[in-house]
Amino acid sequence: MNFPVRLALIEDDPEVRELLHGYLCRQPELRCVLLAESVESFLQQLPDVLQPPQVLLLDIHLPGLSGLDALPLLRQRLPEVEIIMQTVFDDADRIYRALCAGASGYVLKNSSLEEYKAAVLEAARGGAPMSRAVARKVLAHFKPSATLQPDLLSAREREVVQAMVDGLSDKQVASRLGLSVETVRTYVKRIYKKLEVGSRTELMSRAAKGQL
Repeated sequence: MNFPVRLALIEDDPEVRELLHGYLCRQPELRCVLLAESVESFLQQLPDVLQPPQVLLLDIHLPGLSGLDALPLLRQRLPEVEIIMQTVFDDADRIYRALCAGASGYVLKNSSLEEYKAAVLEAARGGAPMSRAVARKVLAHFKPSATLQPDLLSAREREVVQAMVDGLSDKQVASRLGLSVETVRTYVKRIYKKLEVGSRTELMSRAAKGQL
């Protein structure tokens, strides 16, 4: 890895932006080449940058195009850049979506400035920096649930799950299985409780990973 690492920062909060810029750009290993308050501003300034950034710190919650929605576009424009998402959010869904969309790492905004610097350098080396809280959530997301047992669901409940995985609505599940809609909804609530899921999306995710 050659120093200094070229760094860009997209952050809409002026205090956070100046704090990160003031600290990171004083580090001898780093050189800030672009600072923007939005993805739109970043893309507008990008053609004027002599050398593209090697690492981009990207806030998820931004005015206009969000950081999460901008990931595919930024990947297309800057295929070699390492993108570190930064946010106050630490929920598994956002983390999973960001990583699937091509993020190199994920740092929470309560991280120390030293941790930010370490994350940037790790990403520049080809690593995948993550705050400890984020790493725990990622591991938990892919860890098979201890509650998954062959006899956890009844035969009828498994039929309901299969119909849901097939994309059927409650009404369509009722029609397929010869049940009332209210009975189906009762089964769904019971299934959610047993599998410890909160939505059809989560149920589908578990099914896709072979955890049902």
